Amino acid sequence: MNKKPTPLNEAERLKALKNYNILDTAKEEEFDRLAELAALICGTPVAIVSLIDESRQWFKAIIGLDATETPRDISFCQFTIMGNDIVEITDTTKDERFVDNPLVISYPDISFYAGYPLTDPDGMNLGSLCVIDFVPKKLNEIQLKTLEILAKEVVYQIVVRKQNAERIKLEKLFNYSQDLICITDANGYFVKINPAFSTVLGYSEKKILSTPLLNFIHEDDINKTLLEVDKLSKGNKTVNFENRYIKKDGNYVNLNWLGVP
Repeated sequence: MNKKPTPLNEAERLKALKNYNILDTAKEEEFDRLAELAALICGTPVAIVSLIDESRQWFKAIIGLDATETPRDISFCQFTIMGNDIVEITDTTKDERFVDNPLVISYPDISFYAGYPLTDPDGMNLGSLCVIDFVPKKLNEIQLKTLEILAKEVVYQIVVRKQNAERIKLEKLFNYSQDLICITDANGYFVKINPAFSTVLGYSEKKILSTPLLNFIHEDDINKTLLEVDKLSKGNKTVNFENRYIKKDGNYVNLNWLGVP
């Protein structure tokens, strides 16, 4: 075996991979279906969605084999992440990189491999979508193109998975924060508020969302509030100001706002 190939951006690649928080997670149907599609379309008994960290090739989805990972230094996909195109090995016994590979000369006796890199939107190769057979073969143009399309769909699912996790985290922060967090529109109304608004001010959410926000502000603070809002409308990234809001019981509470456009 040749020395383990390593991408020039390996540190950045590994950081990106770990930021997706997908390694060592449970099976998910979205990835299983894509692997199964790859196997069916390419006519192979095995298809794998693999992610490559420092020392291993970990399988997010695998069809046709009972395994969860293999050492990186004997993996086929370590070569796939080196570039931006499909790597196809039609006969492993005739390729000097793999002729003495344990996965070729013993179980599972791999004879054919084709893999497409899983490249995220920032250009980081996280792993590969690959298909494997136990006899030599060659994919046709349609199969090669389909493998590419499915690999890009795998990346899309990885990105969406991360976005959904971040959204859930932000929703929890929004809902459970004791600070007042809100979104307002250009017409001077609250579009979204967190439960802390009702806790602090005493009004129902419906009342707050249906009332112009200036109606809650002490009349002596309206002009300075409008000046700060004007700064936001002109693109100021962060505005910090204070004003007084009237509560349902008639008393005022002093609020310190951090606003972003």
